[in-house]
Amino acid sequence: MRFVLAALLIGVAAILLQARSRIEIVPPHLPLSSFPAELLNWSSTEVIQDADTLAVLGHGDFLERVYEDPNGKLPYVDIFLAYFPSQRTGETPHSPQNCLPGSGWNPDENTRITLSIPGHAPFPANRYVISKGNSRQLVLYWFWAHDRGVASEYWAKYYLVKDAIAMNRSDGALVRFVTPMFPGETPNAAQQRILPFTSAVVPMLNNYFPR
Repeated sequence: MRFVLAALLIGVAAILLQARSRIEIVPPHLPLSSFPAELLNWSSTEVIQDADTLAVLGHGDFLERVYEDPNGKLPYVDIFLAYFPSQRTGETPHSPQNCLPGSGWNPDENTRITLSIPGHAPFPANRYVISKGNSRQLVLYWFWAHDRGVASEYWAKYYLVKDAIAMNRSDGALVRFVTPMFPGETPNAAQQRILPFTSAVVPMLNNYFPR
């Protein structure tokens, strides 16, 4: 049922967006290629998306970096950013949960959390624990548009239509963090390891995803 509702929302959004005759506004912003390669003294390696992945993602600006602990004591943190300057053609950020089964990962836990970042109003995010064999990973992700973070795909579609009418803009983004979990590590403990990275990244988002 949720896929049917999502399809209806996307259809309504596409109709309303296409109905507007004005050229939509895309404010100036930095390309994701300029996103810092070092965060919290952790250096990173960029993951190059292959042609098949880019075809699925659609038209946008994408970046994935894997940040590694210089001391080698903590698991890496994988950060994926996707920005769509326009969603009028129906191309929108893909929820990571739709890609997990195809990659062989099984969702073991799905919950909604609230992120409280210094200098920004609290906003909801999705937290997943996924597994493949004996390996587990923690995934945090949310949708971002115009300095607003939401966890729900449906709310993201609602704001898409609302902002298109009020601001003549249909740009939007997805922010995703992934880290492997230690054996026996709780989701809350793994989340605490990621939070310094979310606190470092969120204040920079408006440079790449204009408010």
